[in-house]
Amino acid sequence: MTTIVMKFGGTSVATPEKILGVAKRAIREKEQGKRVVIVVSAMGKTTDALLGLASDISQEPPKREMDMLLATGEQVTISLLAMAFKKLGHDALSFTGWQAGIETESVPRNARIETIHTKRLEDALDSGLFCVVAGFQGVDRSGNITTLGRGGSDTTAVALAAALKAEKCEIYTDVDGVYTSDPRYVTGARKLEQISYDEMLELANLGAGVLHPRAVEFAKNNLVPLSVRASYSDEPGTTIQEVITVEKNLIVRGVAFEPDIARITVSYSKPFNGSLANIFTTLAQHLIDVDIIVQSISDEFPPSVSFSIKEDSLEEAKRVLSEARGHIGFTAMDVETGLAKVSIVGSGMVSNPGVAARMFDILRGQDVPVKMVSTSEIKISVVVPSDTMKRSANALHDAYGLTPATVQ
Repeated sequence: MTTIVMKFGGTSVATPEKILGVAKRAIREKEQGKRVVIVVSAMGKTTDALLGLASDISQEPPKREMDMLLATGEQVTISLLAMAFKKLGHDALSFTGWQAGIETESVPRNARIETIHTKRLEDALDSGLFCVVAGFQGVDRSGNITTLGRGGSDTTAVALAAALKAEKCEIYTDVDGVYTSDPRYVTGARKLEQISYDEMLELANLGAGVLHPRAVEFAKNNLVPLSVRASYSDEPGTTIQEVITVEKNLIVRGVAFEPDIARITVSYSKPFNGSLANIFTTLAQHLIDVDIIVQSISDEFPPSVSFSIKEDSLEEAKRVLSEARGHIGFTAMDVETGLAKVSIVGSGMVSNPGVAARMFDILRGQDVPVKMVSTSEIKISVVVPSDTMKRSANALHDAYGLTPATVQ
């Protein structure tokens, strides 16, 4: 019998009625002769409520205790879903992350999966049971509960699919697939039938919230067949795979955007040596993610280094840099908030020169000032003022022919 992994997000399990619907969908898969593993998130806004409780106690709660707290959300869902299977006449076992054998590194709030011991799940599947697994969580080698970062249930599902050598992994959510951009904000955004692992990984890292980046990375590294589908219908969704077989003419396949970006600039009164490494080593030691980096060295102006981070990391970044000022050696630190990142992604960019020039021309036509730029073979990202983010995304989406009327 082949194995299928089905993952359902928080909105898909937000009520008892929806949980029963999930069970019925999984039962249909088993009736087709498959072994079924279901990975679930916390119900609805449960995680937000838990975060609110923690903030009522402390503005800087210990990260280990936050993992203990947040892991309880998925535990509620798995037990209720197992009960739903029983009500419908089927046997199921619920598993927390650690009960499912998911072992992670010792990084609170943002751990990576290191290995999965599948024997307990395999035994349950061989016995004909549905396996209901809590997403988003695991255990480190010291026995501490860990969580995988916001959206980490996607990663749990794909990692389990790889470990169990599943036929496929299906991500069920409140949208019916991967879109060329966020349809809530971009007019004409449409569902893609297919997208490559590399393109999806870039979009996920650049703010598209459909899939967790680590989930896509796991799928790519293990060639796990992956699809994104709606939990409310049986319509086919978007397939994520190595090679695209449709719409090959698209140079740009998606436009992503992310608000709440900040830029930090540290400047020096004299030439410096080695402090570039010192800056980012210091930030990395405090698990602060840095995105776009721009270094400026000139004989006429003081040297400086600018980099972008998410605004929710800004205060901690300012604190750790100030504390390490003597070690780093910078003279002044300047901060700019109210920024956003807008990106275009497409594997066709590699063989089509002039994509960047056209992007900058489009933004100039929209009177959008570009603060920072980052490029790779298949993406170009710019940092712009937040109030221009949606306008920029819509203009780029139209200009690169992603609306239905322009797609051949």
